[in-house]
Amino acid sequence: MKTFSSIQQLLATLSREQKLLSELFEKRKILSFNYDYALELVDFDADKITALVDYAVVRQNGNNLELDDVFLQFFEQVMEVNEEINASYINEHIQNIKQNIIYYLQENNEGRKYSYLRQVKQALRKIGVIALRNVVDLNRNIDNTFKNEPNYKIKQTKLEHLDDKRATVYKLINETDALVSGEDEVTFFRVAADEELNRLIVVLKLQLNECRHNLIDIQRQIIEYLNRIKHHSGVIEKLRQIKYLKDQFELRSKTDIKAILAENTAVVFEPNPTYPLNIPLDQLQTDSDALNIIRKVAKGKHSNVKTNQPMAEGISDEYLETQVQEEIQINLDEVKNGFLASGNNLFDFIVNYDYGREVTFDECITIYCQMVSQYDTLFKITDAYNNRQDVEFAMIYPK
Repeated sequence: MKTFSSIQQLLATLSREQKLLSELFEKRKILSFNYDYALELVDFDADKITALVDYAVVRQNGNNLELDDVFLQFFEQVMEVNEEINASYINEHIQNIKQNIIYYLQENNEGRKYSYLRQVKQALRKIGVIALRNVVDLNRNIDNTFKNEPNYKIKQTKLEHLDDKRATVYKLINETDALVSGEDEVTFFRVAADEELNRLIVVLKLQLNECRHNLIDIQRQIIEYLNRIKHHSGVIEKLRQIKYLKDQFELRSKTDIKAILAENTAVVFEPNPTYPLNIPLDQLQTDSDALNIIRKVAKGKHSNVKTNQPMAEGISDEYLETQVQEEIQINLDEVKNGFLASGNNLFDFIVNYDYGREVTFDECITIYCQMVSQYDTLFKITDAYNNRQDVEFAMIYPK
């Protein structure tokens, strides 16, 4: 494995292959990133991919590529999209601060003392940022787990594990607050205090206080989610037992469901009310129109007269002949699935797609517009444009 000889070489390599690296990062959760598609992104220059593999920027597994863990973690942390809650980072920086404080107090050379002080300041800056990121990632993971995990037992276990993470982060925040408050290292913060260190401590305390408030809210959210899971799982378990007894025809003999339903006064068990419209007797006695209406209704009910319905003419045989008209419909969902599996741009894919019938250029433009309007969230719409038969269109690729 090769290593970069300088920062300039590293940045030049990342910049030159930014298109491929961006696609690999955006599709980092997809199980496979095809080598042929990557080859298209580097203008079919296989040496570029080979160089990335040699420098351990990209790892190749058969015909698939993926970002190396080091660069993937770096990109996720810089872009603040990391989903892993790692409280050990905070603990490492706390221990680093304590060690450098000891070195600072034991050192007599002013130059080396300043280097230890600078490392303490760097660690203080990192702790606040890492704590805030952990709180954000923790909140997002809790929400995603409760909403997206279908298995109740796994969902409960994950939430309990995340609650342990929350408690660990909260403990480390309190430890950091005690450290910068001078409770453990009184001598250092009195001797080494300068304007920059004091400002860093004030900023860090504000960040830790914000984290503390958010963690309290996260704890309340976890408790609420666990109570919901417990209630839902209990209801489901009861329904399963009732379903089993019902299937065994033992529900009435082994339970008191009949007595419970008899005592239940819920509206759903009440009969539907009826509201008959009764005509007042005073109106029937005084209103002649009401009497005439009653007579007509009574006459219709007691009438034995049978009316003969007129017979329609026979239906012509021409109307009974079966006429079949076939039309091939274009399934946009199938076109979309085919496009996401390809590496081509959208317009060329639509023009070359096999629809089962001949499609005109105007129909291709219509399909292109329909695809963009319905599935734009699945596409990567670039700023590049192309022309075909005096028609300008944007270059669109699958995400």
